[in-house]
Amino acid sequence: MEYTRLGRSGLNVSRICLGMMSFGAAVARDWILDEEAARPLVRRAVEGGVTFFDTADMYSGGVSERVTGRLLREFFPRRDDYVLATKVYYPTGEGPNDKGLSRKHVLAAIDASLDRLGVDHVDLYQIHRWDPETPIEETMTALHEVVRSGRARYIGASSMFAWQFAKAQHVAERLGLTAFTSMQNHYNLVYREEEREMIPLCVDQGVGLVPWSPLARGLLAGSRERGGVRRTVRAGGDPIADAMYDDGDFDVVDAVRAVAERRELPMARIALAWLLSRRGLTAPIVGATRIGHVEDALAAVDVRLSAEEAAALEAPYRPHAVAGHM
Repeated sequence: MEYTRLGRSGLNVSRICLGMMSFGAAVARDWILDEEAARPLVRRAVEGGVTFFDTADMYSGGVSERVTGRLLREFFPRRDDYVLATKVYYPTGEGPNDKGLSRKHVLAAIDASLDRLGVDHVDLYQIHRWDPETPIEETMTALHEVVRSGRARYIGASSMFAWQFAKAQHVAERLGLTAFTSMQNHYNLVYREEEREMIPLCVDQGVGLVPWSPLARGLLAGSRERGGVRRTVRAGGDPIADAMYDDGDFDVVDAVRAVAERRELPMARIALAWLLSRRGLTAPIVGATRIGHVEDALAAVDVRLSAEEAAALEAPYRPHAVAGHM
């Protein structure tokens, strides 16, 4: 495993972040693993040197945070041995204040997350999306208080428009508040719209990139085929993937398959290796429901693509409408 700093911060993280969304309870998705099924996957990730773990308060209705906390305490002797990230924004209850990025919800949500995780702080507290109903000054002030109180060490953001992220960073600078250290954006070989504005902004400002869906929800690993063929349980029940990707993306998938076959490697390793080579990229957030998924992520760190291979992977790309900001 390789390690690097998260943006310009002093925080060291593994080049692979294990996404914990697939661990919890099958509340709405039958591909989510319970704690017992998740244990060997997390153990293998830890054995392979992964120290960076990402979850959110809304995954499996909070069960993901509980499972994450218990498993990390089981596999790491000290709290400082791993980097723990969670997120706030989406509804966690039925009340009108059980969502969004108001001061009330942010401060309540961090306490609830810490309780479920069984820790006294998270290393990275991220806003899951932009809240158009709350002034960004209010949100940044609340996040600053979370950091000043010791409940989080750093703050990060997730998918939004570049102008929104720039505005938030400017507000933090203007008011003397904690700024975002990371951006968790939607980025992979079939969705590269982030290269237009968000990624250049983050590279210029020293913000670490920790993209979600690095394999396009399994598309780049071969879990789906043209014409609606689904090869895995998740691919067969993933309406988000159905909305974001379509048959027009399979030219890229074919390019990944061609490079993978020449290298005699799984497609997932090729797609992740490409992402890991991108400027400003800290660590892709890789989800896993089988040991093989973890093995591919660990092995991808050591895969080096030639300039010709990278060009072949990038050539079939077609522009997309913005996806993943909601």
